[in-house]
Amino acid sequence: MKIGTQTLDLERPAVMTIVNVTPDSFFVNSRSMHVEEITMRVEEAVGWGAKIIDIGGYSSRPGAAEVPVDEEVDRVMTGVEVVREKAPNVIISIDTFRAEVARRVIEKFGPCIINDISAGQIDPEIVDVAAQTGVPYVLMHSRGNPQTMQEMTDYQDIVREIKDFFAEKIAFLNGRGVEEIIIDPGFGFAKTTPQNFRLLGNLSELQKFGYPVLAGISRKSMIYNVLENSPVEALAGTASLNWACLQGGANILRVHDTLAAIEVVKLYNYYKNVNG
Repeated sequence: MKIGTQTLDLERPAVMTIVNVTPDSFFVNSRSMHVEEITMRVEEAVGWGAKIIDIGGYSSRPGAAEVPVDEEVDRVMTGVEVVREKAPNVIISIDTFRAEVARRVIEKFGPCIINDISAGQIDPEIVDVAAQTGVPYVLMHSRGNPQTMQEMTDYQDIVREIKDFFAEKIAFLNGRGVEEIIIDPGFGFAKTTPQNFRLLGNLSELQKFGYPVLAGISRKSMIYNVLENSPVEALAGTASLNWACLQGGANILRVHDTLAAIEVVKLYNYYKNVNG
């Protein structure tokens, strides 16, 4: 997959590290509001082997507060500037559903992956930004927005409905000129805990679309609800389910804890090699 002059090799699973330039993301330890904190997180992640840094300036947790566009732009640009300076060879992903944020960041810093939690449903113009700039677009399944999504979990058959959603959206994106697509089933977005696990058990179904699959289950409620703990205590559960994501064919793991994910990928690759 090409991102400007960079190439993302997905022959083996890649790790995407989350850098939240926000004061309210659900996992406290992922919040990096200052340049020093961002620098430390980025250098640590890249040193451990992260291939992608995903920078967000607007928390997508259920019930998250609204963030003005200019403030989101400033936050994301702060993070991107650090990455470009400290790790110029790492691939950057912009976690935003706003076309203006994506456009302004790409205009200033060059090609980045657009990681849109709304599949263009909140701000349809973001699809045109991806098409015009030729950058990869993460197509994620969700419903509503961060303020309403957990009220929208009514599915007859979640696996079938999500496959139908991707079939429709991929055709739409292709028709608008977006060629590089990454599929994200949207664990935790407009889904109950049982629905998330049902989706995880059928993750391999998404491989049939022929695009890379991104899985983001890191420290989410589907883990800590079952374990009856908290996001802070959900690292072991995250590692366990990341293995299940890899077995289901995930090409990218989006995580808070880079080293743990790198180790899961390394063990999984060894396991696959030994067992053919």
